[in-house]
Amino acid sequence: MLGAFANAFRTPDLRKKLLFVLLIIAIFRLGSQIPTPGVNVANVQDCFDQASKEGGIYNLINLFSGGALLQLTIFALGIMPYITASIILQLLVVVIPRLEALKKEGQAGQSKITQYTRYLTLALAILQATGIVALARSGNLLQNCDKQLVYDQEISTAVIMVITMTAGTAVIMWLGELITDRGIGNGMSLLIFTSIASGFPGSLAAIHNRDGRWDTFILVILIGFLVIALVVFVEQSQRRVPVQYAKRMIGRKMYGGTSTYIPLKVNMAGVIPVIFASSMLALPGVLAQFNRGAAGAKPPGWVTFIDSYLVRGDHPLYMIAYVGLILFFTFFYVSITFNPVEVAENMKKYGGFIPGIRAGRPTAEYLDYVLTRITVLGAIYLALISLIPLIALILVGADQNFPFGGTSILIIVSVGLDTVKQIESQLQQRHYEGFLR
Repeated sequence: MLGAFANAFRTPDLRKKLLFVLLIIAIFRLGSQIPTPGVNVANVQDCFDQASKEGGIYNLINLFSGGALLQLTIFALGIMPYITASIILQLLVVVIPRLEALKKEGQAGQSKITQYTRYLTLALAILQATGIVALARSGNLLQNCDKQLVYDQEISTAVIMVITMTAGTAVIMWLGELITDRGIGNGMSLLIFTSIASGFPGSLAAIHNRDGRWDTFILVILIGFLVIALVVFVEQSQRRVPVQYAKRMIGRKMYGGTSTYIPLKVNMAGVIPVIFASSMLALPGVLAQFNRGAAGAKPPGWVTFIDSYLVRGDHPLYMIAYVGLILFFTFFYVSITFNPVEVAENMKKYGGFIPGIRAGRPTAEYLDYVLTRITVLGAIYLALISLIPLIALILVGADQNFPFGGTSILIIVSVGLDTVKQIESQLQQRHYEGFLR
């Protein structure tokens, strides 16, 4: 991996692309530190550390924004509205025939879906910014914080804050597309990678400062390397279903007769089930935040129940619900993204078959059987990796954004592997040696 980066910097055009990516990342991190107009920066900083230690319902959004959410910066929403919009459009493609037809049109249809994703991102950004500003004005955004986070309660100030945060999301989308077009790798993925990686030093320092013991800190680092090795191994693992294409005579030429395979990854759902599960578990906490009643008044019973069992990750009920949602969404997402019937029909259309399996319906049933068995392992793997931050919350006293587990490690490893592969492919194109030297 390090050799690939070193060789890339020796190639002039790749060096320009990498430097451009680093420049965009620097701009992104700078925007994550600039406060939104109308925010009382001193009070926010006083409350931020305490809220980060205790966790809360906004941990996922705060993780994807690199800590910018709880500091109420101009990039407070981060990339989360775009992720949500992309997932919604991906699900709607299966449900709405018009979107499914656009997807099959190729590049033109995909461009149209991308445009819809941008519009939906801005709509979601407005909704999320409005909710966050409302919570900041009411004092319920940061837990156990009785300080005023906004200078005044004027409607005009709230409108400016909402517009600023929404514009910040649009700028992040633009920066991500610049990286995709003029840099290396997927721009949105690299920005998510940057947001999560920026929290690693602080999380590790918090683990060390908890009791000041180096043995605990070194043990956490060693466990982290083992987790990374496990994630890399599983992410690269796949079941290769062999496919044979029969020979066909078209005119005077013979076509087909080749052997290939269908790669079925162990973790076909990626990190989507973890995001879905975290978002679903955050919804009760959001509802409870808006129904606490007046200051000093006793909250309703259901609000107390949610605060006790469904907000903090160190409770067994929270863990059971989290694992159950991950298992459910893993099977749900794989079922809508991989259609065995469609794959079997395409194979039959072009003369392909799985050795020992008849074409058509038997092939679809075989693919469904193999996919179900693989998805069981993938779902268990996702659940185990996602439980690591919750177990660390109990054993080490770390927050729920523990770096070596959950959403953070899955995204960092997958994005890192994808980026390195793209760099290596670019190097092979530029340093290809033919038969003659």
